Parts: sequence; structure tokens; C-alpha cells
Amino acid sequence: MTVTAAMVKELRERTGAGMMECKKALTETDGDMDAAVEALRKKGAAAADKKSSRIAAEGIIAIKQSDDAKSACILEVNCETDFVAKDGSFSQFAADVADVVLSNQPDSVDSLAELQLNGDKSVDQARAELIGKIGENISIRRFQVINAGQEQSISGYLHGNRIGVLVTATGEPTVGRDVAMHVAASRPLSISADEIPQDVIEKEKEIFKAQAEDSGKPADIVEKMITGRMQKFMKENTLLGQPFVKDPDLTVEKYLAQHDTAVAAMIRYEVGEGIEKRQDDFAAEVMAQAKGA
Repeated sequence: MTVTAAMVKELRERTGAGMMECKKALTETDGDMDAAVEALRKKGAAAADKKSSRIAAEGIIAIKQSDDAKSACILEVNCETDFVAKDGSFSQFAADVADVVLSNQPDSVDSLAELQLNGDKSVDQARAELIGKIGENISIRRFQVINAGQEQSISGYLHGNRIGVLVTATGEPTVGRDVAMHVAASRPLSISADEIPQDVIEKEKEIFKAQAEDSGKPADIVEKMITGRMQKFMKENTLLGQPFVKDPDLTVEKYLAQHDTAVAAMIRYEVGEGIEKRQDDFAAEVMAQAKGA
């Protein structure tokens, strides 16, 4: 497979590695971007997988909660530009759809599309009309509905309209909201270590092993290095293990214990996460800049 300048640019953005290292990694992995990222991380050439930098889709995250804080939904609606994401009719559409989701709790985006919006048209008809009015493609990408159990309540937090979090917890709602703010800022993978997917754990172990073995240290030291790095990974990527954003001297686990609170569930949405952006012609861009210099 031919490695293009655009592929090299994307890998550089994701990893922070040098251009030649990126090109070599892509060549060795036959253009497989994720495999190239992993190869660079094993060599220690990649600072981090900056996958979030690839996000290009615009839109809005909307949250709707019941008055008794026992049920809530979170919704992502996408558009093509940031300009439209700030448009009043677009944000109103997202808010109206969130109302429909919470009231009807559909099981899929397709089911949601057929439901009535404001009593006179379906959600999909309203979406099509908004496309005609605004002139950009609009899509309802995803949603989730959560319902609290006995002695639990749901707290929500929106950071602007791009990040939204719902947290189900016991205890005071103000504590739940603090935790939701923390989740928005710190992006934990799970609540506790035993909830991190096994495939994620195995991949990190493999990377840490490759890095440790490159140190040339004895096998028993390498094993201790892997164990230590995995423990650090677990703390950094679980809600309970992270330093609490409002008081970094406390872990979230200790903060919750101080307030006799337990978190049962969390959902974090960020606009466009996981959606690939348009691929620009990097070589042409460099040539154009060179000619203009």
C-alpha cells in the first residue's frame, strides 16, 4: 500500500512522532493507522494517541432530565460547521428531540426518527425541513437514556454544548454534579478498575512490556516495571482512582466516601468523538505555502 503525505500527517497529529518515524511505521504496517500508532508507542516514539485531534464533526450535546431526577437522556446531533452548531433553530431542534427521547425512551435512532415531534410531524420530517432551511446535512447520531434506582438520583453537566455527562449516584445531587463536572474534564474510561475492558488492559500491557524490554533490564525488573505502569494506568483512567478536579489532594473515591456517596453509572458524550474528519491534501497544502513564501 502506498503511504501518502496525508496519512503521515494524520499519524503525526495522533502521536507527536517525527515525520520519518511515522512514514516508516506506516510502511511497516502496510498503512494500518492503529497498528502504526501501536508500533510507535512500543518504540517510545509516540507521546500519546491523540485520536481526539481527528474529530471534525460539529454539532451539539443536549441533556434532558425529569423533574424528580429519576430519569434522563443525553443526545448528540451533528451538523457540518460550527456556525450551524450555534444557530438557534439547530439548538432548539436538539432540545425538542431530547424531550421526545426522554418521554418515549426509544431503543434506536431509527425508532426515534419515526416518533412525533411537537405533535405535527415526525422527528425525521423535522430534521429534513431543518436541512432545507439551514443548507447543511444534519444527523441524530446517538442517544442514551438512564433511569435511577431506589435511593439514587441523576445529575447532569453540560460544558458549553460540546461535552455532556450524566451520573447516577446515591447521596446529595450536588455531589453528583461535582462528579459529572470531573468526568467532563478528566474522561475516565470506567468507574473502577474491574470495569475497564479486558482488551484495553491487554493492549496496554503489551505496549508497556515492549517498552520495558527495550530497557535491557533483567526479566524480574521488567515484570515489576510492567506491574507498576499498569497500576498507574488504572489510577489515571478510572473515576475512583483519579485526583478530584476540585481538590487534587483527594481521589474521587475519597471525595465520595467523605459524602457517603456511591456512583452507579456515568455517561460522557463529546461532539464528534470517533468521527473521522475530512482528509486534506497535505502535500498540496505544503506546496501552496512554499509558493506563497
